[in-house]
Amino acid sequence: MTEVATRFAPSPTGRLHLGHGWSALCAHDFAASRGGHFLLRIEDIDPGRARPEHVSAIIEDLLWLGLDWEGEIVFQSERTALYAMALEDMKRRGLVYPCFCTRRDIAASVTAPHGPDGPVYPGTCRALDPAERARRVADEPHCWRLDMAAAIGEAGPLHWTDGEGGVHDAMPALHGDVVLARKDAPVSYHLAVTIDDAAQAISHVVRGRDLIDATHVHRLLQALLDLPTPIYVHHALLGTAEGERLAKRNGAPAIADLRAAGIDPAALVAALREHRFPDGYRLL
Repeated sequence: MTEVATRFAPSPTGRLHLGHGWSALCAHDFAASRGGHFLLRIEDIDPGRARPEHVSAIIEDLLWLGLDWEGEIVFQSERTALYAMALEDMKRRGLVYPCFCTRRDIAASVTAPHGPDGPVYPGTCRALDPAERARRVADEPHCWRLDMAAAIGEAGPLHWTDGEGGVHDAMPALHGDVVLARKDAPVSYHLAVTIDDAAQAISHVVRGRDLIDATHVHRLLQALLDLPTPIYVHHALLGTAEGERLAKRNGAPAIADLRAAGIDPAALVAALREHRFPDGYRLL
């Protein structure tokens, strides 16, 4: 039987809020109830937003909640060479291409359909002449996109399994030619998380329902990179009574604020485990 291992993988771009705490608790308790391992990974690949002080704050918040982890903390910023190797492999196989379009270019495309994350890239740079592509790579900022049609053609039909034993068809084409490396970052979330889950031997990816759609892309990348596929457990999100998901961008109260207010962390965690949430919060 596969040994259970889960992880909590926050980005150090601000203080954790109670929704993060709920997700960490779900992953922690899933592993603990099965005699498994709970790991911590810091996804600090965004140089424009990641801050060392936020890493310290994440550790402080988790320990205040009583959520400890096994082993050393994994930092994605220390693993960029591994991501670059995977990207180079896909370059050699013709599975990625450089893209010079800006977000404004993509938004202005009247033909761009919409996928789970917004407008799907219309493929403007996919058919560039090789000579023009080489010239522009040397001189212009660019990202690297997965050639979705080529990738699906190589991988063939794929499936993934949820925590209740359901088998789902992978449908990565909904996302179009996703970005695997950006102009301002060495790797995208999709590529880094796929490589790291395999490297850390994560058996069950316990994360929020808002990331279900990303699972289709991750399953494809696992096939392309010959990596194992974990079981996916997508838990309900903690949100407001009005049905709004807790998020940094909409000013969700930080766990540090709860601590400063004198909240008893043991009582708070016990209540969360019993699905008793503070006033104004509910599962979505």
